[in-house]
Amino acid sequence: MQIRIAPAVTGQQGKVAQTALDLIGVPFLLHGRSADAGLDCVGLAGLCLSAVGKDAAVPTDYRLRGQHIERACAYFDARHFSRVSDGSVVAGDIALLEPGVRQIHLAVMTPKGAVHAHLGLGRVVATPLPLPWPTIAQWRLIGD
Repeated sequence: MQIRIAPAVTGQQGKVAQTALDLIGVPFLLHGRSADAGLDCVGLAGLCLSAVGKDAAVPTDYRLRGQHIERACAYFDARHFSRVSDGSVVAGDIALLEPGVRQIHLAVMTPKGAVHAHLGLGRVVATPLPLPWPTIAQWRLIGD
């Protein structure tokens, strides 16, 4: 299966993707919520949502390894997002990934692939598609 990211050239989806791209290189910091101090994957998603005026009250009470799939899904399902289940990927989509046992990870899709806070590399990076981890869920902003 070939994966293709359709760029969102305008609107909030595009701004989410561009914000993620602008954060590449920011240091990794568990529970980090600012580009100055550092970010984890949740903080990265929160900053991208803030850039388009969306609720970015992301949680901070979680561990690196923990089964928080239901909690993450409930967060996005209850906000300005719709689940994507048709296999399409648009720049600005938020993906929930499973990089390891009992571990989940958020990434923002961009024309350069998935932007995410990489613990092992110690910074926010872009990983080209296809991703090496299974996608559990994916969301797109409603109304864009």
